[in-house]
Amino acid sequence: MRLSAFAGHRSAAHALGPVTLFTGPSGSGKSTTLRAYEALARLCAGDTLDEVFPDAADCVPERARPDAQGRRGFRVGCTVDGPEGPVHLDLAVQAEPRLRIVGERLTGRGRTLLATALRDPGRPTVQAEWHTAGATPVTRAPFPDDLLGTALLPLRVAGKTPGQLEVLAAAEQVVVGLRSAFACDPRPERMRAPVPPGEGRLRRGCGNLAEVLHRTHTDCPRRHHRLAAVAAAGCAGPVTGLGVQELPEGTVRAVLERGGRPATPLARLGDGELRYLALALTLLTGPGVLEMDRIAEVPEAMQSLTLLADGLDRGLDERQVGELLGLATGIAADGHIRVAATVGARAAAQAHRTPGVTVVDLSG
Repeated sequence: MRLSAFAGHRSAAHALGPVTLFTGPSGSGKSTTLRAYEALARLCAGDTLDEVFPDAADCVPERARPDAQGRRGFRVGCTVDGPEGPVHLDLAVQAEPRLRIVGERLTGRGRTLLATALRDPGRPTVQAEWHTAGATPVTRAPFPDDLLGTALLPLRVAGKTPGQLEVLAAAEQVVVGLRSAFACDPRPERMRAPVPPGEGRLRRGCGNLAEVLHRTHTDCPRRHHRLAAVAAAGCAGPVTGLGVQELPEGTVRAVLERGGRPATPLARLGDGELRYLALALTLLTGPGVLEMDRIAEVPEAMQSLTLLADGLDRGLDERQVGELLGLATGIAADGHIRVAATVGARAAAQAHRTPGVTVVDLSG
């Protein structure tokens, strides 16, 4: 991730490993870093600029001064490694006086593959040019100024010349690498009530946790059994399984099974236990069980997932943090999941002792 000029960040660059935890004091920019990642992921998925940055002025560095036309903005970018080698995406966004993309650059193997620039401030477009390497070395066309040009390339590039194929491959690497992100923000107060059974895709706030467990209990018994083992390791008292009860009014609720003792409804669990279960469920499932943008052209078994968790350790005790870190590193080892999260100092110290975890300290 590159935060060239984004909120409180200036010329910041952070390498992301399979499991990366950002730590630092309040105001150091931990949450902002995750926000930048999620923003790029949503732009790659085709969301418009105003959907991704409804409060774009907050992303402008505080000391940034407007130019002669009153324009201020921010810059963010990333490098995505893969079969095409490192591919770099850099984005310049004007936040004031009107939100728009004013510059985008996609580069790979020392070559500029796509570049856009604002030529006429009166038009809602930018001028784009991309590498062709045929009879015409470069192709030019207007692109909308509220959409990521890299995500539009498959609709604009024919793929007939070696240059066009190079551009498409690089764009695909960036889009596929970024857009499979799920921001998980478990809200215990929304997870206690019974819910109607549905398609069973976990929402960001995890309020439909019981619905998803109802699905995994039936469709994914192996994963469900593993989640029950994780619950036993991180919840108070004996846990022999995770069950789902169908209630007379047509709703379902999840329970912790206690062997020969009465089951405990999840509504009776503490906030930390509920957050722990929701985060573990997210780690153990794939894009098909999460309410996120799925890439239809990529087989599900080959899709990667990036879990974004702001405050991964919030409300959790040391044992629960350790279980989650062990689960995350174990699953990340197969290359199909990455974790980027923020944690406090105590969890960061614990993470330093966990093999496979990268800790980024933003305290300066």
